[in-house]
Amino acid sequence: MNEYWIIWGIVFGSAGLAFFIYGKKQKALIPLLCGIVLMVFPYFIANTLILVTIGIILCIIPFILKF
Repeated sequence: MNEYWIIWGIVFGSAGLAFFIYGKKQKALIPLLCGIVLMVFPYFIANTLILVTIGIILCIIPFILKF
């Protein structure tokens, strides 16, 4: 692990917290689930490139899937 992994983990964790709070207040399932996954997945991914790729995809999903 390097400093980039830590920085990206903090960025995606913060975005996950924002999605989680939004999903909880609006009672929207997709932002809530994406927020939980964004907060948890950096603990399981060691490669920075994969971390960034998955994080960006998870941040885009709530904007694409609007239920």
